Amino acid sequence: MVDHFRDASHPGFLSKPSLRGEQILLRPVTVEDVPSLMPMFLDTETSRLTGSHDDGAPDTGRMLTWYGSRQEQDDRLDLAVVELATGNVVGEAVLHEWDPGNESCNFRLCLVPGTRGSGLGTEATRLIVGYGFEELGLYRISLEVYAFNPRARRVYEKVGFVAEGVLRDALLWEGERVDATVMSILAPEWFEHGGRPGNTDHVPV
Repeated sequence: MVDHFRDASHPGFLSKPSLRGEQILLRPVTVEDVPSLMPMFLDTETSRLTGSHDDGAPDTGRMLTWYGSRQEQDDRLDLAVVELATGNVVGEAVLHEWDPGNESCNFRLCLVPGTRGSGLGTEATRLIVGYGFEELGLYRISLEVYAFNPRARRVYEKVGFVAEGVLRDALLWEGERVDATVMSILAPEWFEHGGRPGNTDHVPV
């Protein structure tokens, strides 16, 4: 294991990076990305998998204001997922809910309909999680995934997230109560396997 954790008391969230992988580019999200991201917010299956209870069509004006302000945020990182083969914006990857006292963040990933199962989510997760540990100096990155979303859970496990426990009946969705699993990955684990559990030869630099 490489012991080069950075001080995360004031991580550089104002520095919005571009992170290139084999299939995707993560870059700062902008207001111009809203039309490409809109299918995520209109898709009923995406709402179910993310447990979003918002009713009706998204408020476009509010969304434009929100995405137009992401560059100024000094406590979170919002990146657009761009498919290199097409140049299309196909989702967003976010580190948010920064806890400076504990050097931790929450992670969220969402892709537009039609892109699930393509490997883009796995690569996006590795890229932003690696940045969180190697450049921002985070110690812990966590998330919650609902029981009816096993595909997402497999993605997180492939990157090294470990299940910690279950929030029982955390979501009420169309009359059904659904458990949520809390998962996390820690800096020592990342520096051991680089987002590829079982491959301890890969050590990020």
